[in-house]
Amino acid sequence: MKRPWNAGRAAFSYSGAGRRVVLALKHADRLDLVPPCAEWMTRAGRPFWGDRPVLVPVPVHWTRLLTRRYNQAAELCRAVAKLSGCETIPDALIRTKRTPKQDGMTVDERFANMLDAIAEHPKTGTRLVGRKVCLIDDVMTSGATLSAATDVLFDMGATRVCTLVLARVEKAP
Repeated sequence: MKRPWNAGRAAFSYSGAGRRVVLALKHADRLDLVPPCAEWMTRAGRPFWGDRPVLVPVPVHWTRLLTRRYNQAAELCRAVAKLSGCETIPDALIRTKRTPKQDGMTVDERFANMLDAIAEHPKTGTRLVGRKVCLIDDVMTSGATLSAATDVLFDMGATRVCTLVLARVEKAP
């Protein structure tokens, strides 16, 4: 499936130790992992920093935020912004519906699951019009979440969207 973003980078593969790091950050309250993860992501995103993009994290639904207590994408985004010197708009996007977890879904089911799940935050206004954006998330599996967010960012007036994730699931050969 064609990706709507202009370029994408990942710090490492979502397997072995990389998978363990992502799961610890996401589900085991290991916020101590944010600084080293942000360093790896900042290195991986080096080709993007010359454009001075605005960094935007993938949002989580408020109910998931209550159970998890933090949005790992937002934590990574904040740390990458500090290291890269780029501006961040942490609330540019909102999750409009609580989507079921995508584990075990096919690629088509994942894309259908994300339909209308992400929107512009009502208070964001025109802050992204004419801007380059770097969308930040913890892991890319099918690209459904990043695609949904990218489409919204272009609708908001972004001129270029790149994606930066901590880890990426490798495609089967």
